[in-house]
Amino acid sequence: MSEGDVTNRAQARRPLGRGLSALLGDVTQDVPVSNDGAEGGRPENNRSVQFLPVSRIAPHPEQPRRQFDEQALDELAESIRARGVIQPIIVRPVSGGRYQIVAGERRWRAVQKAQLHEIPAIVRDFSEAETLEIALVENIQREDLNPIEEAQAYRRLIDQFQHSQDALARIVGKSRSHIANLMRLLDLPDDVQDLVMGGQLSMGHGRALIGVSDCSQLARDIAHKGLSVRETEKLVRLKREGRSPREETSNAGGARDPDLVAMEQHLSDLLGLKVGIAFENGKGSLTLNYSSLEQLDMICQKLTGGGF
Repeated sequence: MSEGDVTNRAQARRPLGRGLSALLGDVTQDVPVSNDGAEGGRPENNRSVQFLPVSRIAPHPEQPRRQFDEQALDELAESIRARGVIQPIIVRPVSGGRYQIVAGERRWRAVQKAQLHEIPAIVRDFSEAETLEIALVENIQREDLNPIEEAQAYRRLIDQFQHSQDALARIVGKSRSHIANLMRLLDLPDDVQDLVMGGQLSMGHGRALIGVSDCSQLARDIAHKGLSVRETEKLVRLKREGRSPREETSNAGGARDPDLVAMEQHLSDLLGLKVGIAFENGKGSLTLNYSSLEQLDMICQKLTGGGF
């Protein structure tokens, strides 16, 4: 293989494996943690790491993530006490010599629990839209957002910053249909959204309940009984047909195994991609469909644990 072939293949590969760094401009790559600019004046707005006072940093009020696991924060704080902060947070300057978190609020919270007074940070000038984009992508890549938080972030980027669903799909590496389906969850009553946010119901449960009469009561019953998504879809179908579960008759009629269909839907909800499962005589295949290099990148990141 010639040197030119190697170079061409490397250039063709560059769009993959970049993830969040593509939005951040590679600010976190090969940057040593130092104490430059900690004393006096405002730290330079560049790619070097600076130690900033924790008290001068605040989270973004529209951060997509609203819920933080306190036990996980305690564990991270203990790790920080022992080893320090391994990865700097990203902040942007605001008025009064203060800073707003762009990425890394969980680390900032853990540093406070560890009772440290400074945190390594990279200061960058990001617009409001860029800040929300980066926070959204960071949380999605780390799988930190529940479906409602993710949907609310998409809605804000569309309503306030005029992003299209296609543009959002490219930014987060998921399908347009996944984004559309998530945003439909915001049509659910607030109390049902709370059940999804709290983990009592999944995205699949929520999607099945959209537009159902007595949605709130039905959602509470489903959460209380621990019904699966497939059981919920069946219950909703019978309700819309005006039948009770007792009236349901077995009618396979050559239809696909409903367990496989439910599994496909569950995986599609998790990945944000179309998933196909073929099964026959105890073996089969799993197909993941992608429509862009960003979506292929996301698949590779998940399959390799982020090491791709």
